[in-house]
Amino acid sequence: MQHRTVFEVMTHDVVTVAPHTPFKQIARLFAENDVSAVPVVDADRRPLGVVSEADLLRSTAELPSLEGRWAGVRLLSQERGLPDAETAAQLMTSPAVTAQPCWNLAETARTMYRKGVKRLPVTDETGRLVGIISRSDLLRPFLRDDTAIREEIEHDVLVDTLRLAPDTIRVTVDDGVVRLTGRVDERADIPVIVRLCRSVDGVVALHESIEDDCPALDTWDGRAARPVDEARTSAQGRRG
Repeated sequence: MQHRTVFEVMTHDVVTVAPHTPFKQIARLFAENDVSAVPVVDADRRPLGVVSEADLLRSTAELPSLEGRWAGVRLLSQERGLPDAETAAQLMTSPAVTAQPCWNLAETARTMYRKGVKRLPVTDETGRLVGIISRSDLLRPFLRDDTAIREEIEHDVLVDTLRLAPDTIRVTVDDGVVRLTGRVDERADIPVIVRLCRSVDGVVALHESIEDDCPALDTWDGRAARPVDEARTSAQGRRG
């Protein structure tokens, strides 16, 4: 069973800017390349930060409307008493949060969530930029065909990994939603089956109705509890 890595879904041909790239050139690159952010790299292609559309917009502000006369008039950074943001180095969010090509997509999604970012520059072992991965890239596995998901669960997970007989668990997949039915020998096997099947790329949700061959025993003090009726009858006999 294999999971997609950052390297497999990332954009390899990355649009970048240098620290001295001016504001208008960055905005032009966004429009020409249909991107919303670019890494800022040094001469060795090591990421220094990221400039996004939000960073460009953050460098300007709008005055509130005054009887409709000043609506839409921008208040420039120097008028607000703030330093001008003219270049990528002044505009970027730094330091850059990066990912590694070998990361799995779940690990990458957790990093994006924790850091509150929408994309991650991807660097190799030397720290040089080799790609960029965005939130939309993380959604690509969910475009997998239902048949491919079902076959991976049946063969890679259930048979090859868990060594179950092919007819032990029945698998159906509908729009990425997996349903498992069947019977196993040990109750402890069910959470393992669910966890491995749920981790398959493209699985949106999983529902299981798997039974086991172990008798249901309520234990107390290491002994099997007797049925309620039997225990009650025994107690009444002792009182008599």
